[in-house]
Amino acid sequence: MLSFICAELCSKLARTAEEIDNLLRGLEGGYVPAGPSGAPTRGMAHILPTGRNFYSVDPRSLPSNAAWRIGDGLAREMLARHLKETGQYPESVAISVWGTSAMRTHGDDIAEILSLLGVKPRWQQESRRVQGLEVIPLAELGRPRIDVTVRISGFFRDAFPHLISLIDEAVHTVARLDEPVEQNFLRKHYLADLKNELLGKLPDADAQSLYRVFGAKPGSYGAGILPLINEQNWQNDADFATAYVNWGGYAYGRAANGADARDALRHRLAGVEVALHNQDNREHDIFDSDDYLQYHGGMIATIRSLSGRQPRAFFGDSHNPELPAVRGLKEEVLRVFRSRVANPKWIAGIQKHGYKGALELTATVDYLFGYDATAQVVDDWVYEQLAQSYALDPAMQQFFADSNPWALNAITDRLLEAAQRQLWAEPDPDTLAALKQLHLDSEALLEARGENKP
Repeated sequence: MLSFICAELCSKLARTAEEIDNLLRGLEGGYVPAGPSGAPTRGMAHILPTGRNFYSVDPRSLPSNAAWRIGDGLAREMLARHLKETGQYPESVAISVWGTSAMRTHGDDIAEILSLLGVKPRWQQESRRVQGLEVIPLAELGRPRIDVTVRISGFFRDAFPHLISLIDEAVHTVARLDEPVEQNFLRKHYLADLKNELLGKLPDADAQSLYRVFGAKPGSYGAGILPLINEQNWQNDADFATAYVNWGGYAYGRAANGADARDALRHRLAGVEVALHNQDNREHDIFDSDDYLQYHGGMIATIRSLSGRQPRAFFGDSHNPELPAVRGLKEEVLRVFRSRVANPKWIAGIQKHGYKGALELTATVDYLFGYDATAQVVDDWVYEQLAQSYALDPAMQQFFADSNPWALNAITDRLLEAAQRQLWAEPDPDTLAALKQLHLDSEALLEARGENKP
């Protein structure tokens, strides 16, 4: 190991500067060397040096042995937590899966799905490629098999058709096992669906009853939630559910390549008890990107709209492969809020980036609001602290005035919208009055400059 570190690893790490060099070369239309994708933090030293034009992994090698250990651990921890909190196992779980994560982890999410179903990959010893699936006996599993609905991203659909087929194979295998339905929830729901008045009468009832992998229509991407948030064009959960199902209600599998299955997705999500999403690194968090609120938050809002109840929402964290953890979504929201969003050190650091830093502060408020609108996981005190730290602090107001006056206008607008929609249920009257006045002042400032909001 020491020889490897000295002879190979150190020299490759020393070439980190090639990230900037190759970026500039690519922008100039030059050649950027190719290399494999993955995450160095997962022990993937073979991807070094970074800064190359990365290509996808061999999908036949996913999930890897290491990913199986992590995904199986995440599944076990989530089920143990649900059992402790409710006294029973969930019959139906939904999970959001992204392609970039699959590249970095070599299949943590897929491994968790297979583990919940009670099957595991069978690897070829020589090549470490997945050769098929092995059913875990109920006696060894020690729990029921869980029904899993999967919402894949468009990039996952394009990059990993082999994994879609693997999940589909697992679903069909588990559904046809000769087992008691109280120990095989997938089979229980499959048999019930064949007698369902809606699905059971369809000519392809058997196929529709086993659709478990859903995504956007072939050639399209996204979850459809962000436009509603950005344009303030929503009133309730039903609006989110309509967009989420219309954008993501297309089934994929060995015999389906984007079949219109919106009714099947509605039926599946109406019975889901747990909504899952996993994160495999600490380079970003749930308030860094709109994808989290769209895919995970949109799923939660849709389940709530279709079932009339709030599902349990869990957030898997495998950034440290040795200690994978599962937190409640609200726990994750508070962790990120305290450690970054409201952290004075982070705020001071982001201010050094001027106009772009102000834009990042605006985006953070937008994403927090969007997650609350969809998942209902933000407390009033969080909005109060946001208002005090981001909008009403005199030093912050001066920063926005100097760097990006549009940002302060957008932040006050979003906070006032949260109060108007009663997401911020009981705002302090003085805080609300101050925000309204600040918003009017920012509008006047922009008009005085002869500028419009972007």
